[in-house]
Amino acid sequence: MAAGGFGNEGGNLKRAHLYEYKITNYFIFACLVAATGGSLFGYDLGVSSGVTSVDDFLKEFFPKIYRRKQAHLHETDYCKYDNQLLTLFTYSLFAGLVSTFGATYVTRNKGCRASILVGAVSFFLGGAINAGAVNITMLIIGRILLGAGI
Repeated sequence: MAAGGFGNEGGNLKRAHLYEYKITNYFIFACLVAATGGSLFGYDLGVSSGVTSVDDFLKEFFPKIYRRKQAHLHETDYCKYDNQLLTLFTYSLFAGLVSTFGATYVTRNKGCRASILVGAVSFFLGGAINAGAVNITMLIIGRILLGAGI
């Protein structure tokens, strides 16, 4: 089995000896793209986790948590943020991991360009929806699209 996939039947193995133990520019570029995607994922998760403790954000989207936080100012933050919707908001980015199965299908059938365009459009729409969000549903939908774009 070759690195390109399953059931190669020797089709791509004719040129495999040309690339043994070589690091090509394409390989370096692919690694950089993958690393950038991982960095975006981590950065977005860190920012969204941090914003959940900002008072203005909590007032707008999670007033119940904000009231609980203000009522217990001199206590630890341990259970103040115990809310299923807040957890869903933070981790809805991971729903985009399911999109990798769709990305595989799009890449195989339509090519890399189509896959990149779908990811870019999804990320753009997710960012636009999050920027204009007026309720928690819009935030969660936007985060799911961001995760799919990443």
